[in-house]
Amino acid sequence: MPDLGDPVAPDPTRVLVVDDEALVRAGFRALVGSAPDLEVVGEASHGADAVRQARALHPDVVLMDLRMPVMDGLEATRYLVGEPDGPRVLVVTTFDHDEHVFQALRAGASGFVLKDTPPERLLEAIRVVATGESLLAPSVTTRLVAAFVRQPPTAPASSAVDDRLAGLTDREREVLALVARGRSNAELAAELVVELTTVKTHVSRLLTKLGARDRAQLVVLAYETGLVTPSARADG
Repeated sequence: MPDLGDPVAPDPTRVLVVDDEALVRAGFRALVGSAPDLEVVGEASHGADAVRQARALHPDVVLMDLRMPVMDGLEATRYLVGEPDGPRVLVVTTFDHDEHVFQALRAGASGFVLKDTPPERLLEAIRVVATGESLLAPSVTTRLVAAFVRQPPTAPASSAVDDRLAGLTDREREVLALVARGRSNAELAAELVVELTTVKTHVSRLLTKLGARDRAQLVVLAYETGLVTPSARADG
């Protein structure tokens, strides 16, 4: 029988670290570099440098700080997700002192974690985002939305947004509301008493119908259109 050799290991996930503090960047580099399935391909101290490096290095995931000189993380995120085959952006922030996390999700970030997140959870967050999922822990999302609704009211949702919601089936609206409350696919399947593949089909159709990049954008849309409100999060 021919020797097929050892299976080929997949390429590690390529990570770009963006923070204006050198000590923070060094810590992230050491942590991410300790995982065999992750690789730090570069560092940037501000958003403009992050955009340049992302174009040159083609990372899979960008760990993005928000408050930085020259170009902040919010603007850099808009540039990065607007690029063809752009990287996924995982915002790393001190949430209690930053009011721009919701805007970062609107700009296309795939999720966020706090800077005091335990190391293993940060590594897992990178892996989750790299697979195309979004990272929206229910407990943190509750605080995120609460901060958003405290802001001055903006213009009402456009008719285009309302039309998009009007095109959803009752089940798709139900799934969208549960996604906005932080449910995972497995939790959705259990709550709706359907197969996991059915849930994935519903989420995929929502992404297509609503023109959303990922689940994070679905959450934003659900709150902006009023389908879900903070008062509906009593289940936390």
